[in-house]
Amino acid sequence: MSDYIIRPGVRADLPEVLDLIKELAVYEKALHEVCNTISMMEKDGFGDNPVFGFFVVRSASQQRLIGLALYYYRYSTWKGKRLYLEDLIVTESERGKGLGKMLMNETIAFAKQQKCTGMMWQALDWNTPALGFYKTYGASFDEEWVNCNLDF
Repeated sequence: MSDYIIRPGVRADLPEVLDLIKELAVYEKALHEVCNTISMMEKDGFGDNPVFGFFVVRSASQQRLIGLALYYYRYSTWKGKRLYLEDLIVTESERGKGLGKMLMNETIAFAKQQKCTGMMWQALDWNTPALGFYKTYGASFDEEWVNCNLDF
């Protein structure tokens, strides 16, 4: 694992971050839904009022970004401050090397440091590798609540 560097994301990472987001969208057969841009991420992540943060994994030998954990805070009336893991992405050629675990552990440690009461995220019901990965953390899967969205 000495070839891999995990660190907080910076503005210069955003072009590669967007590439990873698009790679995930292709995997989930939803590339047509990606409308995010580098300039939107610059404003939303590094502007006057940042609304997200992220960790990246870089390969030292390949000099490229190969993983991402993007998060933001949410507030639960029942639980208080929570960290929402929007996406955990490892590029396909690098999967199975423990990089997802590195990102997840870093994100969990950060959430605890930030005094969050827990973490939340979603996974597609057909993504059995992701579901199996999250089960190793003792994650609970909610079968009662329905996800709702309103797009503008």
